[in-house]
Amino acid sequence: MKKDHSCEEYEHLSRRGFLGASAAAGAASLLFPRTAFAQGARGGLQRPCLVGIFLRGAMDGLSVVVPHGDANLYSLRPSLAVPAPGAANGALDLDGYFGLNPNASGLLTPFQSGGLAFVHACGSPDPTRSHFDAMRSMELGQPDQPATTVTSGWLARHLQAVSPAGTGPLRAIALDPLLPRVLAMAPATLPIPDPANFAFPGNPASASARRAAIDNAYARTIAPLAPAAAASLDSIDLLDTVDFTAYTPANGAVYPASKFGAVLRNTAAMIKADIGLEVAHHDYGGWDHHDEQGPLDGKLAGMLADLSAALEAFHLDMQGMEDRYVLYAKSEFGRRAAENGSGGTDHGSGGLMMVMGRGVQGGQVHGAWPTLAPAALDEGDLRVETDYRDVLAEVLTAGIGGTDLGHVFEGHTPTPLGVVL
Repeated sequence: MKKDHSCEEYEHLSRRGFLGASAAAGAASLLFPRTAFAQGARGGLQRPCLVGIFLRGAMDGLSVVVPHGDANLYSLRPSLAVPAPGAANGALDLDGYFGLNPNASGLLTPFQSGGLAFVHACGSPDPTRSHFDAMRSMELGQPDQPATTVTSGWLARHLQAVSPAGTGPLRAIALDPLLPRVLAMAPATLPIPDPANFAFPGNPASASARRAAIDNAYARTIAPLAPAAAASLDSIDLLDTVDFTAYTPANGAVYPASKFGAVLRNTAAMIKADIGLEVAHHDYGGWDHHDEQGPLDGKLAGMLADLSAALEAFHLDMQGMEDRYVLYAKSEFGRRAAENGSGGTDHGSGGLMMVMGRGVQGGQVHGAWPTLAPAALDEGDLRVETDYRDVLAEVLTAGIGGTDLGHVFEGHTPTPLGVVL
């Protein structure tokens, strides 16, 4: 039997943060305590930027892309299910079987234009229901492996497998205070929660002298401290070339005045500035709703409104520049098919992925649907029909190009899906 873990675990993880194992990150914290470290790239190849969103806490995909054509949903969730299209607060129909939570209506814009695809019943073959174990497994890209077997994140291995897109100091950025495990051991990577304010600290009048002193001090040390210090300072200079303050989104895009809205706005600004950024990653936490989930008027509803408004704005802002990015969003697992007695859902298996941008075959809900019939459930959960690595494999090959999947997802042979072509 799968074990159901208390969400004290998720709360503990949220307080602690999701720290990757980058030696460079530790080195940079000696310089700038509010960030951590790495190295990067400027100009050169027009490789699309991979924008990764980890919806930590396990988003309830059944309340986002609603299988209203499956009558079992309403038996399993008599008070929590989003009503079918046409009913009060009903789902916004997508294809006659699936519909969109009305609080996520912003996603209709990219979906209907063919720029956004959903992949349902998607997740990891690892059967754990532990947030910690599932996140570690998914970020390392190696399900069912002992914690000591793999140390680098799959995104880090992708960056190791491809040549830099340029010659600058920053290939990847985590828009968070700490480097996530998925970027552990990544070359030329920095965690910078607010790139618009990533500046050399202290009095500007003495900045040159203090910087020279730091350069001199770290030049005498060995790797990884010496190159880490140099690259950190160079990354400050690089991001200073991006005018975040005066950035004006295109095509009437309006980002929500939220943390996630700022993350995607800054990401768009960096991509358009052509600074050689290859990966932008962000952890969007808070999706663990065991009680009072409120898909229509509660906690989940508010988070979906923010998520969808920001993704809609990013889609509009990048119209005409779709070849410059591929975005994916996923959780460590989904929620249980049946509602619980607290107005929420517990840890499950199959979840939902979203993919947007270059080469995405949007306007579709991809993946085999196992149904929510009792005999089709995986111990009470939506069964995983699509391995998340199969989706990411297409993102990395058809969307980004040139990566070595054998290095990124060792031992896994992807099944073609046609999500990204």
